Amino acid sequence: MTPTTSTRVTVDIWSDVTCVWCHIGKRKFEAARDAYITSGGVPVDVEYHSYQLDTDPPVDYNGRYAEYLTDVMNLPARQVRDRFAMINGIGEELGLHFDWDNLQPANTLLAQQAIHFAEGHDKQAEMNDRLLAAYFEEGRNVGSIAELVDLAAEIGLNGHALRDALTNEEFLPAVRADIARAGELGIGSVPFFVIDGKYGVSGAQEADVFRQALERAVAERL
Repeated sequence: MTPTTSTRVTVDIWSDVTCVWCHIGKRKFEAARDAYITSGGVPVDVEYHSYQLDTDPPVDYNGRYAEYLTDVMNLPARQVRDRFAMINGIGEELGLHFDWDNLQPANTLLAQQAIHFAEGHDKQAEMNDRLLAAYFEEGRNVGSIAELVDLAAEIGLNGHALRDALTNEEFLPAVRADIARAGELGIGSVPFFVIDGKYGVSGAQEADVFRQALERAVAERL
């Protein structure tokens, strides 16, 4: 998170692939980034960092997400339905669609390691995108090594190499380091965006908030 030269700006994003607000916030940030660059702004480099909102979900839960919220988290069914409807409305405005009926709860520790694996092959953002779509739109189990291997292969990564890395926990220290760094920065929820190493933006803010932060970060270097 070292500020770059005036020719580029870096954005570090802490997120979790089963976090709906991370999915929404990412889409809003991307709209802001694209508008900023189109209007003459400097290029923006993005790096994703691991975070786990729920560190103790079941590894293999036979039910679906709505059942998990009502049966395990003890939320009223009506509250769950209202929450889904509210999120659907926000998602539609952003071109996002959520398949709540087939969405499966998952422990994301393996998925976070897969993202680190992809980073080493210049496909970090692509892997993150694929995991979000797989989880929220396709009902895929992102806590399964077999599913992660298939998803990685879909974007051109070596699935056998990923399987070995996940089995050997090769990238677990990197995930732990990201989570520890989040604690050092006082990050208690995600998405969390650190712009140019100095401006923090918490949550799925509107695009204008992100754009103004990008402009301010670069302007203050001059």
